[in-house]
Amino acid sequence: MAGDPYKELGVARTASKAEIRKAFHKLAKDLHPDRNPDDKAAEERFKRVTAAFDLLGDEEKRAKFDRGEIDADGREQFRGGFGGFNGRPGGQPGGGSGRFEGADLDDIFDIFGSMGGRARGPARGQDIRARMEISLEESIAGGTRRIAFSDGRTLDVSIPVGAADGQVLRLKGQGAPGRQDGPSGDALIEMVVADHPVYRREGANLHMDAPISVPDAVLGGKVTIKTPDGAVKLKVAKGANSGQVMRLKGRGAFDARTGKRGDLLARLIVMLPKAPGAELEAFAETWREKRPYTP
Repeated sequence: MAGDPYKELGVARTASKAEIRKAFHKLAKDLHPDRNPDDKAAEERFKRVTAAFDLLGDEEKRAKFDRGEIDADGREQFRGGFGGFNGRPGGQPGGGSGRFEGADLDDIFDIFGSMGGRARGPARGQDIRARMEISLEESIAGGTRRIAFSDGRTLDVSIPVGAADGQVLRLKGQGAPGRQDGPSGDALIEMVVADHPVYRREGANLHMDAPISVPDAVLGGKVTIKTPDGAVKLKVAKGANSGQVMRLKGRGAFDARTGKRGDLLARLIVMLPKAPGAELEAFAETWREKRPYTP
């Protein structure tokens, strides 16, 4: 990736985890290849932003980067010096401690092995992390969504039925390649359920407003309402009023603990037509005169 991941995301080095996540979500949404087809500049920026979040979104990697132990691409940095070792027995004189401070034996042997031409052995590749925004309907019914990684790869990800917000999918072998034929790391995909324009979630239950006409409210009848599973007919009782709540069993979201679905609660809203018309106005005037009514 190169560069400064903080600058790529447009956040301060003191930014909180929530601020980093919010900045990434906004940039990823604006720069996503699906929204910018054939735009190479946007595609490259999307890759850099994703790579920056892969690093800063992982608290351990972020801490290592802030300490200068890894670079913006996640590569380990050798900063020189061996904790005061100067080639003299006991590290003296010169005030050295005679120890390789901050390095374990494997690190030391790797350093001297590479100096003598001995290559490191096979090693597993790093895991990579990404976030994928899914709709409420996808979190309930499952589906397939394509995701783009910072290295330019795309992958079709299967969304499980009942996916929860914050749930992480582990894709074996889809991470960074290993060293010297070592196994590849994994891809860890965190799913984020987007807010819905119709349904409001409270636990496993969903809430919605269901507009009905004046005749349906007065006379009763069946009205069509949209649910996450598709349109259904809802029976409205005679004399229904705004604010009345109808419960549709098992039409809500999944409970992450029990695996069972909640309910859909539809609040009836009596709606007048945009243009009531002379006939309806005349009826209302007559009804008001003959049957005074104060809600």
